[in-house]
Amino acid sequence: MNFIQQLHQAEALNDSLLCVGLDPEPAKFPGSWQGDAGRIYDFCAAIVDATKDLVIAFKPQIAYFAAHRAEAQLEQLIAHIKRVAPQVPVILDAKRGDIGATAEQYAKEAFERYQADAVTLSPFMGFDSIEPYLRYPDKGAILLCRTSNPGGSDWQNQRLADLPGQPKLYEQLARLAQTDWNKNGQLGLVVGATYPAEIARVRELAPTLPLLIPGVGAQGGDAEATVQAGWGPAAPIIVSSSRAVLYASPAAGSGEDFAAAARRVALQTREQLNRARRAPQA
Repeated sequence: MNFIQQLHQAEALNDSLLCVGLDPEPAKFPGSWQGDAGRIYDFCAAIVDATKDLVIAFKPQIAYFAAHRAEAQLEQLIAHIKRVAPQVPVILDAKRGDIGATAEQYAKEAFERYQADAVTLSPFMGFDSIEPYLRYPDKGAILLCRTSNPGGSDWQNQRLADLPGQPKLYEQLARLAQTDWNKNGQLGLVVGATYPAEIARVRELAPTLPLLIPGVGAQGGDAEATVQAGWGPAAPIIVSSSRAVLYASPAAGSGEDFAAAARRVALQTREQLNRARRAPQA
């Protein structure tokens, strides 16, 4: 089963569009774990166990592990997800963007060392920076397209004067991902929930690609607008929420209820997304 098939299966089994981002910050851990980087695996595994039946994917962000010398804990965590939630794909949020032999090593890291099902990539250096990942035919490569941060407009919203119609950079990227670059049907796109109009435009240009949509929750993206702009039965959307789920229980508390609090917020977010998915379209 390839990555796209995994997404469809998880969406159906868990009735979900929600992706829980695993961005562990030890300073925000509960109770006696607070500040202890040695508890990164324990914290994230508890979140996984509490939400594994509510999600379409899990998305560990590699920087939160590497900054604390916790790469071994990341390996352990992904292995844990494969054991307890084999129906849920794992997206390694790494945003790699190099070429040649270096890109080959990054692909090996993501897919062989960590056993991720997909990885996020920065396509700034062109198709050369993507092709090594496509040599793994069952894996996914999700390209930054129209990101949720305000500074994304510095490049992504600029028009390409040499192309017919002068498309914006993110529009041209969506077209390439849908067509010429998508050799084996492995590509997806990252589009931020803070820009629902751009989500709709990307969906128009890339009707069959899965969209990874961060920004719902702590970043302020609107769940209903996100789903109405991007969801369609032909291709999944993967709506990511990290901090709102992970830190639903205050770090200053006893810590006994942090996983239950995460589950409660994840369940609320899943239901909010599902209501939007099932609402009549305007």
